[in-house]
Amino acid sequence: MPRVSADESLGELPPFAELVLELTERIPPGRVLTYGDVAEYLAGEEDQVLPPGAVGRRVGGPRQVGRVMTLYGGSVPWWRVVRADGALLPGHELRALEHYREEGTPLRSVRGRGPARGSAAAEHLPRLDLSRARWDGR
Repeated sequence: MPRVSADESLGELPPFAELVLELTERIPPGRVLTYGDVAEYLAGEEDQVLPPGAVGRRVGGPRQVGRVMTLYGGSVPWWRVVRADGALLPGHELRALEHYREEGTPLRSVRGRGPARGSAAAEHLPRLDLSRARWDGR
């Protein structure tokens, strides 16, 4: 998925990236959070978890979470941070689906809906059942 892992990056990770990756590592197998869930969770924890000197700075939103996952997510279970529509990550559908099946992540059929926007995947691929798969953060 991502171009580089945290281990391969040059220098230190930005504080927000560290927070996103740490939270991603805490998501249990078989559970997921959306990009927006991650941003909301981190915003709620902002004063408690931001490094010294970073308190009071705005934590990123869903797009910034996605950017972190693109750049640094290779070293964490990236398939557990997902799109809000439950569609499998375009370009990585089969790899993600393999992980979801191994972990028992709840999926749902999408017959007749077609592939997710931006995806060249076959129409028959399932989507995540977010009502059952979403992690509550505890």
